[in-house]
Amino acid sequence: MAFKNFKFYLFLLLVPSLLYSQECYKMTNTQKCWVEDAGMYEKNGWIVVQLKGEPEAIGFQHGFLLADKIIDLREAMIMYIENSTGKKWEFYRNESMRLLWPGVPAEYQSELYGIVEGVNNKLDDDTIDLPDIVAMNSNLEMAGYYLPWLQSRTNPEITPKSSIDRCSAIAATGSWTTDGKIVMAHSCWTDYVTGQYWNIIFYINPDKGHTIVMDGMPGFIHSGDDFFMNNAGLIVTETTITQFFGFDTSGTPEFARARQAIQYSSTIDEWVATMVEKNNGGYANDWLIGDNKTGEIARLELGLKNHPLERTNDGYFAGANYPSDPKLIAEETTFDSTLMNTSPNARKARWKELMSEYRGKIDVNVVMKFMGDHYNTWEKTDRPCALTLCGHYEYDESGVACWGTPPFFPGGAVQAKAINSSLAFELSLWAIMGHPCGEPFIAKKFLEQHPEYKYQEKYLHDLPAQKWTLFRYMDY
Repeated sequence: MAFKNFKFYLFLLLVPSLLYSQECYKMTNTQKCWVEDAGMYEKNGWIVVQLKGEPEAIGFQHGFLLADKIIDLREAMIMYIENSTGKKWEFYRNESMRLLWPGVPAEYQSELYGIVEGVNNKLDDDTIDLPDIVAMNSNLEMAGYYLPWLQSRTNPEITPKSSIDRCSAIAATGSWTTDGKIVMAHSCWTDYVTGQYWNIIFYINPDKGHTIVMDGMPGFIHSGDDFFMNNAGLIVTETTITQFFGFDTSGTPEFARARQAIQYSSTIDEWVATMVEKNNGGYANDWLIGDNKTGEIARLELGLKNHPLERTNDGYFAGANYPSDPKLIAEETTFDSTLMNTSPNARKARWKELMSEYRGKIDVNVVMKFMGDHYNTWEKTDRPCALTLCGHYEYDESGVACWGTPPFFPGGAVQAKAINSSLAFELSLWAIMGHPCGEPFIAKKFLEQHPEYKYQEKYLHDLPAQKWTLFRYMDY
C-alpha cells in the first residue's frame, strides 16, 4: 500500500534503524518483515496504527508497536477491576481461558498469540502471557456479565445485573440528513483510569476478509467500545443495554464475534447473523449498523434470548443505554423506562429533542456537536453530568444510582468519533480524544477535591482538552 503522507513515510524510513537495536535482537527475519509492513504515529491524543498480513503477523505488529501501552493498560485494568469487582486478576485470567478461549476462532487465537510474542520481543522479557491478553480482551463481558451471573448462581437473592453501561450514539439517513446519506457518531463512556487508553485508531488490512478501521485499546483485537467500519461499506457502533442480565457459558466470546462480523460481513444481514450465532450474552448492546452501499441503517438489540432487528432507509436510531423492545426489557433487564431522572431516559429525551430540531439538517459537523452536548432534560439545565450526552460522572454529587456509580466518580465520555457516507467510503473518520465537549479533566485537581479516589492516583491521569481531528486512510 502506498504511503501518501510524506512525514509518515519519512518516519517509516527511519523506523528500521530504531527497531533493530539491541532490544530487538530476538526477531526472526520473518518478524522483521512483519514490523516493516506496519506503521504508527500520534496525533492530538490518538495513536494511529497500521497492521497488515496474516493473523500472527497482525498480532506481532500490534504487540511490538504498542508494547509499553499494553503493559500500562494491563496494570491500570488490574487495579480498576480488582477494586470495582472484588475479584483478583488471576480469577479473570483463569476463567477467560477456561470459558472463552476454546470458543475463539483459530485465526484470532493466532493473532492473540502474536500480540504476546510482539510485546515480549519488544520488551526483551516475558512481560505478558496469553491469559493476560485474553483477560484484557474479555474484561467487559467477564467482569460485567459473567461475574454477576456467577454470583447469582451461588446466591439466588442476587439479581444478576450487568455492571457495564456506557456510551451515546446516533445513526441517521434519508430525509434526516443533509445529503440523504448515512451519518453516524459515537462517544465512549467509561472510567477515566482505563478510558485514557481508548485512544488507538487501528487500520487493519488482513490477508483474509475486509480491511477494517476501528478505535480500540492497546492489546484489543476488537474495538471494545465499538466504532468500526470496513471496505465493504459497513459502519457499526453501539451503546450497552442498561441493567441487563444473562450469560451463556457455552457461547462464543463477544469480542471474537464482533471482530469476525466486521472483518467478514458485507451486508447488514451477514453482520447480524455473525453476532447472533452462538451469542453468549456478554456485552449486550443496542447495535447501530449502516450499509453505505444502500443508505440503510439498522438497530439490532442483542440480548441473550431476544434480538429484535429494526431497519430503515429514512429515519434514525439513537443510543443512550436504554433498551427499546418491550419483550427484551421484561425478560432480560430490570430497566424502568418511566424514570426520567436516570441517565438512559434523560438522554433518550434529549435525542428526541435534537432529532425534532435537526431533521434534514444532520451532517457530520452537527453530530460532532451532539457528542459534546450538555443539556440535562431532567433538571432543564445546561450543565455536564451523567444525564447529558457528553457524560461527566465527576460532577454527580449523588452518583448514578441505576448503574451503582458512587458520587463524583471519575468517569464519563473519554472520546468520540463521527463519520458520514463520503468519509466511510474513504475509510476515514473524525475523532476527538478526551471529553467530546473539549473540557479537560485534571487528575491532580480532581483528587485534591475528592480524596476518596486517592487509591486511583497512580493510574488516574489527565484527559487534556483536544480538538476534533480528521484521520484519513489515504494518509497511509
